[in-house]
Amino acid sequence: MSETITDVIDHLSGISPGSQLDQLRDIRKEARKNSQQSYLDIFHPVEPYSQSFTLSERHLLAVFVALLHRKTEIATFYSASLLNDDHALPLLETVSAEAQQAVAQGPFGLYPEGPLTKEDIPGPSYQPAPSVKDRIGKKLSAALAHAYLLVFHPRDAKQHELQKLTEAGWSTDDIVTLSQLISFLAYQIRIVTGLKVLQQASPIGQE
Repeated sequence: MSETITDVIDHLSGISPGSQLDQLRDIRKEARKNSQQSYLDIFHPVEPYSQSFTLSERHLLAVFVALLHRKTEIATFYSASLLNDDHALPLLETVSAEAQQAVAQGPFGLYPEGPLTKEDIPGPSYQPAPSVKDRIGKKLSAALAHAYLLVFHPRDAKQHELQKLTEAGWSTDDIVTLSQLISFLAYQIRIVTGLKVLQQASPIGQE
């Protein structure tokens, strides 16, 4: 798998050690430390970890989520560890193609019937086609559909959606890890995007 790095957000943001932006991040040491630990827990877990939710699958899902957010550079980071994996590489090609076809401009969602329904925003749903399910399996297919739901239809993420994961072979513990992965990627993408904006707006990032 990919080499463990000291601070993945710094790495993805292009922050140099000792720069003013590095110092700015260090004001919130605990937040910085916890962000890195979340990354390690999901993508570089210490043994034992769930063998039913493999590290390759975690990286594939990270690629999918990053591409749904249109962050190709982050998708490239997570795909790097899969490029020499003969089993994962065909899956990576399919997952990447699916993300590029499924990407939308959300979020969408419906509120329960009542005063807020005037703010309903209908939008496209996503399910891998049968041919895709044949290539990547029902378990990973269900995870892609769930990731799309959480990224673009967070209001519509109801209990019965979790049942679809269970029916596809996901255990309760792995569903928790899957949800954590998707949530972490959304957080990481927001932070990296914000830090890059700061760097572009002023020279503090690399001084």
